Amino acid sequence: MTLPNFFVIGAGKSGTTSLWRYLEQHPEVYMSAIKEPNFFTFEGGVPDFRGPRTPWAVTDLEAYRALFAGVSEEKAIGEASAYYLYSEEAPKRIRHHVPDAKLVAVLRNPVDRAYSHFLYRLAQGGEGLTDFAQALDAEEERVRERWGPSFHYKRRGFYHEQLSRYYDLFGPEQIRVYLYEDLKEDPVGMTQSIFRFLGVDDAFVPDTSRRHNVARIPRSRALQAFIEKPNPFKSVLRPFLPKGLRKRIALNLRNRNLAKPPPMPEGVREGLTEAYREDILKSQKLVGRDLSGWLSKEA
Repeated sequence: MTLPNFFVIGAGKSGTTSLWRYLEQHPEVYMSAIKEPNFFTFEGGVPDFRGPRTPWAVTDLEAYRALFAGVSEEKAIGEASAYYLYSEEAPKRIRHHVPDAKLVAVLRNPVDRAYSHFLYRLAQGGEGLTDFAQALDAEEERVRERWGPSFHYKRRGFYHEQLSRYYDLFGPEQIRVYLYEDLKEDPVGMTQSIFRFLGVDDAFVPDTSRRHNVARIPRSRALQAFIEKPNPFKSVLRPFLPKGLRKRIALNLRNRNLAKPPPMPEGVREGLTEAYREDILKSQKLVGRDLSGWLSKEA
């Protein structure tokens, strides 16, 4: 059975969901229907974390192979799991199973990435703190208490060490690193660049009109909890409403309840920028891109 020959490895909250959607449109590209299978992060084990949300993963090799059972004539076979960049184990496991893999990373200003990640967790109902600064202060204690990587807002932005693990195991010709700015400013051009890297027709123009997983926050946390979590009232209604209708109702309620988030407090931005300064300078040398704009303490 088939294994992928390329991976979108992250970073989380850097446009990887949109990129996955753009890549899967290409007739010569097969993307697993499930984004974030996380196989190479948790291979052979069970995600064991103590926080409010445990990462979902396909951990059995044959179950993972089954995600690609529909492959026919596609040249590029891939999946996108944003944990792979942060995981210490994923690079070694990918190297073991797919030594010739092509790897795509998308990096975002780590300050903005951290805030977007926090807002996402808040919108999903898993984050109990509504203040970003408090969540940052709580991070190290949460890590010690084995909360999962979904709550490692700050830690996941130190890209140099994370990328170095891949450069140490794979040739530079197997790795392409893009910036979130590339995806925002020229999504078609960036996607076509990846098509060239993957060896498929780069004249194909994907529909990039929609952005996915845009950061928003709930107007009502009570309503958000009702939508996202099990509820006796929903259980009573389930037999009377078809699954498709239930999903449409939930999506409509979720969209109506989500609003544009407030800007990050400037004091928090300044502190995070300083914390990331050295890593940003090291990362730009590693990837050969000018990242000096990330050093600005203004939004």
